[in-house]
Amino acid sequence: MIIFILYLMETFQHLRSLHGCVIFLLISTFSKGSACEAPSSPQCFRQNEEETVYICEWDFSTNETGVTFDLHLNDTSGFKIQYRNNKENHIQLSEERLIVGFKVDIWVEAHAGNSTCTSPKRSGILEHTVKYEAPQNITVSWWRNNLSLSWQSKYLSLAEVWFRKHQTESWEKRIINTTAEAATQKLIIENLLKNTAYQVQVRQQSIQAENPLWSNWSPAVIVPAELEHPPEVRNAITPFNGTRQVTLTWELKAYAAAIRGVTYTVNVTNCSPRCPCKKKSHKTKATRYTVYVSYSAVNITVIARNAAGPSPPAVVHVPAVPAADLKTCDKTLFDEDLKKRTWLEFYELKDADLIPERVWCLTAKRIKKERKKIQNDMEDYTRYLYFEHRCHKGKTQTVKMCYYYQKEGAPRKEPKDFTAVSDKHNSADLSWKEILYEDLRGFLTHYKLCAVKISSQNEPRVCINVSASETKYHLKDLTPGTKYNVSLTGVTQAGEGPVAIQSFTTLPEKPLNVWISFGLLFGFFLFSTVCTVIMKRIKSKVFPPVPKPVIPDFSPRQPESEEMWERKEQVDELTLHQIVPDSGEATLLTGDWEDGTEWRVEKDGGCSEGSDDRRSSLASVDETQRQAELKDLEQVETELAMLIYKNGLVFDVKSE
Repeated sequence: MIIFILYLMETFQHLRSLHGCVIFLLISTFSKGSACEAPSSPQCFRQNEEETVYICEWDFSTNETGVTFDLHLNDTSGFKIQYRNNKENHIQLSEERLIVGFKVDIWVEAHAGNSTCTSPKRSGILEHTVKYEAPQNITVSWWRNNLSLSWQSKYLSLAEVWFRKHQTESWEKRIINTTAEAATQKLIIENLLKNTAYQVQVRQQSIQAENPLWSNWSPAVIVPAELEHPPEVRNAITPFNGTRQVTLTWELKAYAAAIRGVTYTVNVTNCSPRCPCKKKSHKTKATRYTVYVSYSAVNITVIARNAAGPSPPAVVHVPAVPAADLKTCDKTLFDEDLKKRTWLEFYELKDADLIPERVWCLTAKRIKKERKKIQNDMEDYTRYLYFEHRCHKGKTQTVKMCYYYQKEGAPRKEPKDFTAVSDKHNSADLSWKEILYEDLRGFLTHYKLCAVKISSQNEPRVCINVSASETKYHLKDLTPGTKYNVSLTGVTQAGEGPVAIQSFTTLPEKPLNVWISFGLLFGFFLFSTVCTVIMKRIKSKVFPPVPKPVIPDFSPRQPESEEMWERKEQVDELTLHQIVPDSGEATLLTGDWEDGTEWRVEKDGGCSEGSDDRRSSLASVDETQRQAELKDLEQVETELAMLIYKNGLVFDVKSE
């Protein structure tokens, strides 16, 4: 009712003629007699400058049911158009059914029960009136401290933006002209705080129409703070059976106002867009994800996204499996038909870092055309890393991995910085640098090292193969004081390359070395002798020898003369035995006589010199005793020769 009265006042100010006053009085009288509240003045418009359908709408508040509306349009010439019994408070009309090029008066009559209410009239030219739709699906993003809003529309407009910090009461208003980018309207609100959440509403109006109307307000949009940093991603790679399981975990470091409603997108990028195992991007709210990749290189991207837009991407590069121990391919599927779930990869390796410059993928689809293109693109004498993949149970699996050459050749240069140094009399040290990668022209299988004496023409050249991974070698068992020529060349399957040659002379053998050799020989002899003696002693202790009786050989020997039987002996003790005749007794006298004369003492105490007969008798007795003593001496000597051994000790037996 208030709106209606305001409209009447506005009408009264504009209508100064008598005709206007009459109309005002009639309307006032009718409204006073009405029992319902009058509808609002209708607005008729089209939603853009190219539209041919017009929409007329109005507001009406009532509790009555079965309300109907009549729409009236009158132009200045008196032509009238009526649309009756509309049950909604809006109607769509094509321009053929309207007067769009001339000024018309528009009003609505509402019929509620037995009452009729008439809205104020609105005048205007319909084709000049445009009212855009309210912005929908507004996307927001931060750029520094500026907030960007965009929505789908191809018509430039003037936008009214209301914004406030989230969960606050005061609103700020700004009027901003939009810019068009590929059927998208965009505006920027400057000088905000990107680490703060905002609430935003937008409405727009045409800047081309003569009578533009403001659109309805868009739904309120909550703008979170910006995700300034990419997620911090960690990965763990577990290879098994030709597949690598990559487990990704990440965390997001951002303001609390930015973490609201965050989702994550995980993308796996490989060489072929037609990979049989290729999957779409995976979206998740979790902070952990597991993917399965082949042995070739892949890139995994993790992006966090909230309502304000995505974070910078976190890229995880999973390199190809190291190719240090690979050999050349003996057989490939390059010239064969591929199965549906099998594909090949070729990495072009032009430098020693083995970083691929170009990558080719060959799948079962259009294999003939792609194979020919790859063959034309590949270069001779260039190394390629060959992968043979298949899709097994939804996971990529590498079946084969090796080096591939379309055409292989011998090295075109010799090993660099080849040197030979001999600081000993029987050996030399050789060193060199690897052949440059671009000079190999094939897979280096080994080095060929040859040595020959210069002093003799008949000496054969001795050659050995050195591993391709070696850059030094120790020559030994050389002749002292001899000059040698050594040569080194790289070998591929296509043949040998240029030769690097060096010369050296071994040192002559020093005299000191000869003396040292003799000293060592003498020391060894001495050591062996000592060890022999010690071993014999130990053996005699542990295993004593069994003695043999020593029996002297007493061979009778004839004396050369009779005088040899006579010997002078010195008798320390002499016992004289007197022969006593039966008739009488004799006293034995013992003593030493200087002249050897024997005396007999008679019982009566007198002494008398014996006669010759007695002397001869005593001599015969003495001879008998001497022979007995000789026999006893022989017996004693025999007994002394008999030794008794016990525990290695010798005891001799003395005769009493």
